Amino acid sequence: MVVSVLEEMRIRALGVIDDAVVELAPGFTAVTGETGAGKTMVVTSLGLLLGGRADAALVRAGSKAAVVEGRIVVPPGSPAAVRAEEAGAELDDGALLVSRTVSAEGRSRAHLGGRSAPVGLLAELSDDLVAVHGQTDQQGLLRPARQRQALDRYAGEAVSGTLAAYSKAYQRLRTVTATLDELTTLARERAQEADLLRYGLDEIAAAEPQPGEDAELAAEAERLGHAEALASAATTAHSALAGDPADQSGPEAMDASTLVVGAHRALEAVRSHDPALAALADRLSEVSILLSDVAGELAGYADNLDADPLRLAAVEERRAALGQLTRKYGEDIGAVLSWAEQGAVRLAELAGDDDRIGELTAERDTLRAELATLAQQLTEARTDAAKRFADAVTEELSELAMPHARVSFELRRSDDPGGLEVDGRTVAFGPHGTDEVELLLAPHPGAQARPIAKGASGGELSRVMLAVEVVFAGSDPVPTYLFDEVDAGVGGKAAVEVGRRLARLARSAQVVVVTHLPQVAAFADRHLVVEKTDDGSVTRSGVQVMEGEDRVRELSRMLAGQEDSSLARAHAEELLATARAAV
Repeated sequence: MVVSVLEEMRIRALGVIDDAVVELAPGFTAVTGETGAGKTMVVTSLGLLLGGRADAALVRAGSKAAVVEGRIVVPPGSPAAVRAEEAGAELDDGALLVSRTVSAEGRSRAHLGGRSAPVGLLAELSDDLVAVHGQTDQQGLLRPARQRQALDRYAGEAVSGTLAAYSKAYQRLRTVTATLDELTTLARERAQEADLLRYGLDEIAAAEPQPGEDAELAAEAERLGHAEALASAATTAHSALAGDPADQSGPEAMDASTLVVGAHRALEAVRSHDPALAALADRLSEVSILLSDVAGELAGYADNLDADPLRLAAVEERRAALGQLTRKYGEDIGAVLSWAEQGAVRLAELAGDDDRIGELTAERDTLRAELATLAQQLTEARTDAAKRFADAVTEELSELAMPHARVSFELRRSDDPGGLEVDGRTVAFGPHGTDEVELLLAPHPGAQARPIAKGASGGELSRVMLAVEVVFAGSDPVPTYLFDEVDAGVGGKAAVEVGRRLARLARSAQVVVVTHLPQVAAFADRHLVVEKTDDGSVTRSGVQVMEGEDRVRELSRMLAGQEDSSLARAHAEELLATARAAV
């Protein structure tokens, strides 16, 4: 079966590394080197490839940017391959090429399969490709929240399906509760708002304003207020255009219409002699008709003009009434009517709040009952998984030189008057249920089981962490495991057992271990050494594959600090022989 394998990483200008290539292989790869040589940069580089946080401080002094490139073989049709292809990435002979660049200013860019990609996509792929564990992960395992996550992860679908339903109901309950609190806390403010809305709506309804009425009344008031002047102007203009009909036969009838008619007759008599003059005669005919129309309208305007002072008083009174509305509710009657429309909608909302409070209260009670049921199901599933998980980790610890250690989980609940009614108790609850989960360790028979944060030494914690990961490898495997000095605090026989267990894990997955222990490195299928040059940097040739005599020398250095010590060499050869026989 083809599995994902991290084949190679090239690291440039990252920390102490100037330019180095890390060639990995299936199975167990150990990475060793002197303190400060840059071993941890291997872990940092892989973290960047997997979407980790970029930090300008990682860029080597004097360089513009740090670059990490990786080549990961992924089986066709695997979740990682499918997700990468969906993002437009192309596979190179079955391998996925990943790169990450971090500038000295802290800017970050990622590429996947020859295409620019968001960093978040790399993080998505990492879940299906690599599990990275270091000393910070050990510290994380001390936190109950991480222990609960580990238990839930081990339980799988037995917990995840119920937890998804619980989380959905929990979020809805939070929304409903917040809305209820707002509605009940602001009841007085809502009542005051409703009273103001009713007053305003009643005032507007009593006035019965019509759309555009204020503009029409303003125009009418202007006209009525100047009725005499308007009538005089219309009469004068009419006389100028058409004169007095009773005097049209007199010799002094000199109004505009008469003059234009006379001009038209003069041209009409000779129009046949010149087309240009004929055109002017036609235009005068049009002017005559227009003057006649205007004169007629002026006469009608003067006759219809009403100078009634009572009507003017009524108009001004109506305008004053409308003005009171525009001062309170809008700049004109259109805005007043809009306010009334919106106010009616809001008043209906406020009036319905009491009904809504009742509905939300009923929904809240239903959700709390649903959460109580789901919480009990979560507890039962976790209890079942906790027994199996603890037994599996305990069995692993027996193979890690802790034969008498025993791991267990404690699931407990805390009373809370405002909590959920579960199994006859009112208990506290949160987004993950009602359970408080804690991992306990009894390191030897007769010892009281205590939280691993209090009862485990550094070496014991390292082995518990490794045991947990090995158990996960059987239930929720990933193709590659990277351990950064997960063997810290371990030595002697325990270190040999850690190496043996890592080698066994490497039978089903790729395992890369950054270690300072020769007992662990001896079990590796491939041994890489990170070496500095004289100027303190790690160059392309600074990551070497140790084989044969070179590997014996490196193990001797790790054992005694003396590569050429005959005793150290003998011990190194014995370690290698023991590892080969064990695996």
